[in-house]
Amino acid sequence: MKSDLVSSPTPVADPLPVKTPAHQRVYQQLRRKILFGDLAPGQPVTIQGLTEELDAGMTPVREALRRLIAQGALTHQGNRRVSVPELDADGVEELGFMRKTLEPELTRRAVLRANRDFLAALTTCDEDLNHAISTGDVGGYLMHNYRFHTMIYEEANAPIMAETVDRLWLRFGPSLRVVCGRFGTSNLPDKHKALLDALQSRDADAAAQAMAEDVAQGMHQIASALDESA
Repeated sequence: MKSDLVSSPTPVADPLPVKTPAHQRVYQQLRRKILFGDLAPGQPVTIQGLTEELDAGMTPVREALRRLIAQGALTHQGNRRVSVPELDADGVEELGFMRKTLEPELTRRAVLRANRDFLAALTTCDEDLNHAISTGDVGGYLMHNYRFHTMIYEEANAPIMAETVDRLWLRFGPSLRVVCGRFGTSNLPDKHKALLDALQSRDADAAAQAMAEDVAQGMHQIASALDESA
């Protein structure tokens, strides 16, 4: 990782089908804003503001807020105030523990199922990520990094664990964008090359270890960013 990233709007990861119901479309749009840090930790959101920004009705916006509050991606503070949660040291420790427990295990399971097409797609995703870094695209970096991890977890065919991990990413996604803005790319964690090598050689232990190190470094960066802002 060499150059600093320049903040930019996050590109849409996957276009939604044209006939997607309004409540699902709004939920996915708002979820992406949280996941990729377009909404900052502590940033308040309002129904009225979201109806204008997302060009949506109040009912689907309310439903999206309700779902995201239930998932812990947003916090209801009373008096109809909703905001993006701010991580503290205890929250980072909890998230780190859960990620280091679940994500290496999902990776280990993915090794047993990975085929040539999957590995080719994963390699392409990592190339897209590296391109985002070289062109200074914060949004692209965050999106492709998330996609790289998600592809592995989906390949594991362990939907309960994968869904749990996805919710964890919603909790630290906004803080990860803060890390990108504060540290650039010079110290961002990336064990993807080691992961790809282990997957290709079907070395489950090495792949799980690379994922554990990737997770540990990422959470350490978030903790460091919190320390600097304290």
